[in-house]
Amino acid sequence: MESCIFCRIVAGEIPSAKVYEDEEILIFKDINPIAKVHLLCVPKEHYKTVAELNSAREDVLARAFSKIGSLAPSLRLEHGFRLVMNQGESAGQTVPHLHIHILGGEPLGWE
Repeated sequence: MESCIFCRIVAGEIPSAKVYEDEEILIFKDINPIAKVHLLCVPKEHYKTVAELNSAREDVLARAFSKIGSLAPSLRLEHGFRLVMNQGESAGQTVPHLHIHILGGEPLGWE
């Protein structure tokens, strides 16, 4: 989608502080962090929410979660982290491209 900021980041049209990239996902630093470590993990294929997943697409989320877990120590998240997926405007999703917030690097409160 041409107007999707995350699609433009994936395409390299908008610069990002990349942390990890493979053929299916991109992990980069959030430009407005709310924790000491605040990263975004986005599937390279565009879809807005988990409601758009089908059996062919659902594996990308499993691989993303697995990759986040394996990268945790190198991302300074060895003591724990939080994963957040806002789904839809009422839940606070501001970019209409499925993404996972990875938060940590410090004790996190529950707000």
